[in-house]
Amino acid sequence: MNAKRLLALLVAATAVAVYAGTVLATPGTGFTSTTIAMGHVAPINLSTYPADQPPWQQPWGVILKTRAASDLYVQSNVWPPGGSTGWHTHPGPSLITVTAGTVTAYEGDDPSCTPHAYSTGQTFVDPGSGHVHVIRNEGTVEARSITVQLIPIGAERRIDAPAPGNCPF
Repeated sequence: MNAKRLLALLVAATAVAVYAGTVLATPGTGFTSTTIAMGHVAPINLSTYPADQPPWQQPWGVILKTRAASDLYVQSNVWPPGGSTGWHTHPGPSLITVTAGTVTAYEGDDPSCTPHAYSTGQTFVDPGSGHVHVIRNEGTVEARSITVQLIPIGAERRIDAPAPGNCPF
């Protein structure tokens, strides 16, 4: 196959993949996410461990390191009863604190579609980096959360994904 035909084939295949991903994506329903704050941060190399003791000898500590600049988002999320984020992922981690109601998270790679419910005052972590998930309000009252996200600078904060087929919804 000559180079022009190969290039044309690659361009067509890419277009089909982008189109299929858009068509198969599962957008949210009733869910709203509002950016409260967004800022840029230089590469991070942070450790709360004392230099004279190794981390495994400490009762608690944090190591946070990025290789490049990042965007830091603070999001306010609201789900009415029956609301859903739709299946999606993020390019970096999210720390989600439920501030009202209860949300239920489902993991795209869990063949049994196990529900993980989080109520007011509870926090959970989405590792991001391709980790596909959906968060739903399966209760009868509005649910809310505050989420802090750290992602590569300039990256899309949310990436819609097709339903993985492991859950009946």
